Amino acid sequence: MVRLIPFGRVTSYRAIAGYLGHPRGARLVGWALNVSHTEENIPAHRVVNAQGVLSGKHYFGSPTAMQELLEAEGIPVQDNQVVDFKQYFWDPSTALG
Repeated sequence: MVRLIPFGRVTSYRAIAGYLGHPRGARLVGWALNVSHTEENIPAHRVVNAQGVLSGKHYFGSPTAMQELLEAEGIPVQDNQVVDFKQYFWDPSTALG
């Protein structure tokens, strides 16, 4: 599912959990991504918390790696939060039906 997040967009753990039928399962999504972000082709950096905060940044090897990946896609980050989060937010429930 995370592979479907378009380049230059972000979604939240909560949105993924909700799409999968478990709206209270955001933490489980986070745990799954913690071990998957080292896998090739899984853009775990595109998943942030429901306020746009880079809450999973500790799992990317360096404190700035997640931010650098997002900024390389044109997503502005300031103080560990996506600037204009609503503008970059991709809702899987809307996009995938």
